Amino acid sequence: MQFSKIINQQEVKQQLVELIQHNRLSHALLFLSKEGSGALALALALAQYLTCEKANPKSQSQNSNPSLFGEEPVQSEIRNLKSEIDSCGICPSCTKANQLVHPDIHYSYPVVTKKSGTPPLSVDYITEWREFINNYPYGNVYDWLQFIGAENKQGNITANECNDIIRKLSLKSFESEYKILIMWMPEYLGAEGNKLLKLIEEPPPNTLFILVAENESLLLSTILSRCQMIKIPMLETTDIESALIDSKIDPAKARQVAATAEGNYREALQLLQHAEEDWQGILRDWLNSIIKTGPIAQTKWVEETSRLGREKQKQFLRYFNHLLEQSIRSKIMGGNIHLPDNEKDFADRLNRLADISQQQAIIEELDRATYYIERNANAKILFHALTIKLYHIIQDKIVFLAT
Repeated sequence: MQFSKIINQQEVKQQLVELIQHNRLSHALLFLSKEGSGALALALALAQYLTCEKANPKSQSQNSNPSLFGEEPVQSEIRNLKSEIDSCGICPSCTKANQLVHPDIHYSYPVVTKKSGTPPLSVDYITEWREFINNYPYGNVYDWLQFIGAENKQGNITANECNDIIRKLSLKSFESEYKILIMWMPEYLGAEGNKLLKLIEEPPPNTLFILVAENESLLLSTILSRCQMIKIPMLETTDIESALIDSKIDPAKARQVAATAEGNYREALQLLQHAEEDWQGILRDWLNSIIKTGPIAQTKWVEETSRLGREKQKQFLRYFNHLLEQSIRSKIMGGNIHLPDNEKDFADRLNRLADISQQQAIIEELDRATYYIERNANAKILFHALTIKLYHIIQDKIVFLAT
């Protein structure tokens, strides 16, 4: 993958190139970002840039062995790149890197046991990994585990995987000056990650670790302290809108989806995939059951919603959050916001239903519910509890929503 193929993130791209060109790139990098920001794509582009034969031609005068005078090669820098700001995309190394078959670029990611009695290893799923990256470069770990048929199993990066990483990185590089490991979601390492500490701290010559994470608090502190952190910001709404339009999406639809996605390109694609869903109708039925029709309607709504599936449930809650945020913005700005007419009307009704403090309380509950859905909470129990909480938040201000 080339930097030019990644949605925006120009500042991060420039930072990476400058770190390389000024010999300031650490041998262990941590890309920290929220879902849908393109961190994994940036890691893949960096690996391709480092192995590109045009951007980084091999030098016969430099190798990874100690000199005759016993001087050790520098471990904390990846050196001698020329002034190109992207990989060429056409040399043999770029072709292999783009197809995820370069022998000096290794990958590690959460997996489950593929065959009973054998330890789960990333290499067992390398064919699926190549297909996944090709089709879903902005996908999240849930997408990946569903893609490999993990169902409700918990993916992990195990001790066996760490041993395999140590073995692979101890070998001499085949074609490039560099050996690169891209580890996606190191949050799934657990205590087994301590096996990698010595390798990360004292790697073989010209070895680069690129860790791609979303939650800093779940990372081993021992690994975190050994990495150079590069924070990758969420995408701007205009970035997502432009990317969708470039993908031949109707501009009006692209604008609406980009606003709802809130910087998450993966979410934007999910919203497009389920564009036929009548989230507003589902939300209207829910709120009317809470403030008008009572427990029987609430139970029916919960039953139907619990059958939607985890991803659709999350999208529905995200849509409700989006409308609440727009209604708060509308109240603060005196109605001067750009929304489709149906959403603007609904946002105005939400403002009559609840004041800003109540809406903020609902947003907090929706965020909490999304968190539990991601962790396989029972959908019926969760939405029953959420219905009761919303009733108590808005019971003092009741306005029926028009059908």
